[in-house]
Amino acid sequence: MSEFDSPLQLGTHALTSRLIVGTGKYATFEQMQECLEASGAEVITVAVRRERLVDSAGRNILDFIDLSKYTILPNTAGCFTADDALRVARLGREILLGLENPGADWVKLEVLGDKKTLLPDPVATLHATEQLVKDGFQVLCYSTDDPMTARRLQEAGATSVMPAGSPIGSGQGVLNPNNIRICLEYLKEQDPNYPVIIDAGVGTASDVAIAMELGCDGVLLNTGIASARDPLQMAQAMKLACQAGRLASRAGRIPKKLYATASSPETGVIGQ
Repeated sequence: MSEFDSPLQLGTHALTSRLIVGTGKYATFEQMQECLEASGAEVITVAVRRERLVDSAGRNILDFIDLSKYTILPNTAGCFTADDALRVARLGREILLGLENPGADWVKLEVLGDKKTLLPDPVATLHATEQLVKDGFQVLCYSTDDPMTARRLQEAGATSVMPAGSPIGSGQGVLNPNNIRICLEYLKEQDPNYPVIIDAGVGTASDVAIAMELGCDGVLLNTGIASARDPLQMAQAMKLACQAGRLASRAGRIPKKLYATASSPETGVIGQ
């Protein structure tokens, strides 16, 4: 983070790094450890359904995560109904309370519509958000890039709305930057400091930079690192892209023009 920037405030959590990374799809838990370190992330997201915590060899992913260093963001990945998501969120809270990890008070909410697109079910997501907020959770909502849905989730008490750049794991980047801009406009009309995070679809470092240049407050990704040809190098690239995109957003790009504008002044030019 630049010395001129402020932390990313997500509810009660203040983050220096604006990159949040997942823990799935790595070839080994050891590789995951290395990539988490290289990414510079302070918060990592973990799917807390019981069958997702243990690998084929019976090893628990939590044994490979330094819980004194990372705040866990439990997620409800794989849930297709609001009721299922509520159960998984409460399970995550129980697990993290037992581990005394500060991530026990929040959840990354995913309520998926179908297995083909893995896009969120907006109605079920809204219902689950309302209930989890009542239960005392700080809810970070995986959403479509629809501005109306984003506004409804904010009104329901979501700590952060996290619109998808493109479908989960697709690597297509931010497909609809105009919708993301409108989401940002609508959400920040109510609260200029409201955190909006791009979640899903990131394929490479330039996708992260674009998301941050649009004015998003952070990026959450997993597959872009874990499935890269060299995950460790990609983790470093994602870290730098997040920082560069944030700096560029704050600096302000020049306007796009149809014709050239000379970089050097024309006054004082030596005559023929």
